[in-house]
Amino acid sequence: MHVKKGDKVVVISGKDKGKQGVVLTAYPKKDRVIVEGVNIVKKHSKPSQLNPQGGINSQEAPIHVSNVMLLDPKTGEPTRVGYKVEDGKKVRVAKKSGETLDK
Repeated sequence: MHVKKGDKVVVISGKDKGKQGVVLTAYPKKDRVIVEGVNIVKKHSKPSQLNPQGGINSQEAPIHVSNVMLLDPKTGEPTRVGYKVEDGKKVRVAKKSGETLDK
């Protein structure tokens, strides 16, 4: 997967197109990510010990990884991701600026 937890991404398609946020969780087996403030859904919760009131909560739902694009750390623009081997380790590289994305 071209994005990881903690990456700053922009949504490139769907109802939240253009929104930016940080990847909170990544699900590589399902090819989905949860992005902060994107794809907000309403979840109805029954009253329980923790939440005696119950009610309707808003939370982020997963979106497909193909609908997000990584932001270049140098320019802040959306960029594709390439891979390079440095010191025997495979690292991600921003295609626009050539900047290394992994520390």
